[in-house]
This record gives sequence, C-alpha cells and structure tokens, in this order.
Amino acid sequence: MFQHRRLNSEVTFLQKIRNLDYILLISILLLSVISLFVMYSTDGGQILYHTKSHFIKIAVFFFMMLVIAFINIKLWHISAYLFYLIILLLLIWVSFFGISVSGSQRWMDLYFIALQPSELMKIAIILCLAKYYHRLKIENVNNFTSILISLIIIIIPMILVISQPDLGTSILIALSGLSILWLGGIKIKYFFYSFLSFLISLPFIISFLKPYQKLRILTFLDPDRDPLGAGYQIIQSKIAIGSGGFYGKGFLKGTQSYLDFLPEKHTDFIFTLFSEEFGFLGSILLLSIYLIIILRIVKIGVMSRSSFPKLFCFGFAFAIFIYISVNLSMVLGLLPIVGSPLPILSYGGSSMLATMIGFGIVLSAKINQNQIIA
Repeated sequence: MFQHRRLNSEVTFLQKIRNLDYILLISILLLSVISLFVMYSTDGGQILYHTKSHFIKIAVFFFMMLVIAFINIKLWHISAYLFYLIILLLLIWVSFFGISVSGSQRWMDLYFIALQPSELMKIAIILCLAKYYHRLKIENVNNFTSILISLIIIIIPMILVISQPDLGTSILIALSGLSILWLGGIKIKYFFYSFLSFLISLPFIISFLKPYQKLRILTFLDPDRDPLGAGYQIIQSKIAIGSGGFYGKGFLKGTQSYLDFLPEKHTDFIFTLFSEEFGFLGSILLLSIYLIIILRIVKIGVMSRSSFPKLFCFGFAFAIFIYISVNLSMVLGLLPIVGSPLPILSYGGSSMLATMIGFGIVLSAKINQNQIIA
C-alpha cells in the first residue's frame, strides 16, 4: 500500500513537470542569460561585483520560481490577503526604520539582500485584488462599497511608497491595481471620470511634488535646458541608442558606456547599453522575447478554469507590459525619469525577486489550470 501511494505521488509530480509551460521557461532563461552578458558589459568586460551579484540572484531566484511553480495555486489564493498585509507592514516598517540612500528611505537590510518592499507590493496588490474580485459577485462589482474597498487597497500602499519618496513606483503599483479593477468588470465610465478628474487636478498635484520631481518633469519637456546637469542622463541615453544604428557597435564595444558617459547604466538605463552594442536588430529581438513572455502569460490565464488565476495572469501580464513600456519610454525621452527597472535585465535584487515570484505563480496556474477554486 505504501509503494502504491508513493507511485501515485511520483505520477502526480511527473504530471506537474509535463504541465509546465516550457516556452515561457525557456524565454525567462534566455532573458536571464542575456542579462548576464549585459551586466558583464557594464563591468567593463570583467567579472566584477555587479556581474557576480546578478548571477547569484538569477540562480537563486530562478530556483525559487520553480519551487513556487510546484506550489498549488490554491495556496496563493488562500494566502493572498495575508501576503498583501505582510508587504504593507514591511512598507510601514521601512517608513520608520528603513535604510536611507540619497534622501530616499525605501530599503530594509536583510544582510544577504537590501529588500525594497515596494517592489514586492507590485505583486501583492495583484494577488490581493485578484482574490477580492474572484469572490465578488458580478452584480456587486460596480456598487459603491466594492469600488471603495478596491481603491483603499490601492491607495494605502501608494501613500506609503510616495512618502519614501518614490513617485514612480507608486504609479506603477496603482496601474497594476487598476488593471485588475478593469479586468474585474468595473465600468469604463468610472475610469473616464477618474482620468478627467486627474487632469483637472494635475496642476494642484504638481504643486505638491518635491523639487527634484518637478525638475524631472522640466527636464523631460526640455532636456537641453541643463545639458550638463539634470538633462545629462537622458541626452547621453539618446546619443547611445542612436549611435548603435541597425546592427550595433558590437559586444563590449559601446563607446558611450565604456567612456562612462552613461551613469547608472546597470540599473534603469540598461537598455541604453544593450541598444548601443546590439543596435536596432538586437533591440527588436530583446523585445520579441518580452512579447513571447507576455503572450504566454496571457495564454495561461485564458486556459485557467478559475477567475483567480485568470485575473492574476492577466494583471501580471499587463504589469510586465507597463514596466517595459515605462522603462523604454523613459530612456528614449518619451516620459520623465521615474526609476522603473527593466524586468530581469536591470540590476536589482528586489525587482528580480518580485518578477520571479510573479512568474512562479503564473507557472503554478499553468500546472493547476484545471482546478476549480471556490
């Protein structure tokens, strides 16, 4: 009898392995390998701190993603509110006891990683709202109480992140949350009225921004007003991307990067270095990998039989699309600099941790796609 039970367990495990989305897995792995080569380039063609650290994080978080994938999606449904609450408490803790860097108090020191809870909130808010709308009856989706609760779930972490201060991340958290509201069935007229109200109140909102945030907006509108100061980064970014041409200058041959014209090239401006070395063709190939990842996540959501994994997959796919769009628009000068990392490619432990957790939950949804969550 014991052997029979063990055999059933092994078959179940083999079924889980067969049910994995290998196209998504290969795409994530390929993106991870590309990120290592790009990080190697940021270190000047040497295996230095950023390359070593990035490799360790990829190895650990990729393994963690696989572990999460084999956890039943029902467990994520059960613990969604708790996960959101834990990250919310971490945001509060950071507000009082967090590490301050360059005037921002966003990190907590865990010795092996400087954790930024706001990055994890990008996943937590999708999980929380996916569970909320999974349990909400269709006839109650558009009533005042339901919408108010949803907005409170979004606004509380937004306020905490803005106070760090980190306006860019708070906007990304809000967009991730609002995507679930839209997918959950909120009428489009409410989004239209909200957007109209936002436009009307925009001058008042700008008046409350900090000086460096106002400077970023002014720099976005006219980078040449301060070419050696606030506008330097975006001007050099455009020069680097343009100089890459169609085929690029070649691996480890980016002049803007190697002559240190590009500060912070290993984080938010990693695409600038990649585009200079691999050109328009390489950039298209990179974006194609991202597109495959997004489409596979959406397909997994479509195949899921319960609304919770559907909402999470659709929301996470939208979030990945927004992160990529904001980052590329930022380095191309189409949006103000808001500090949005490029998923997996950019250096940063918290961002990669959050992204890999998201991928793990998506893979869990694929493995358990036929489960009905009550």
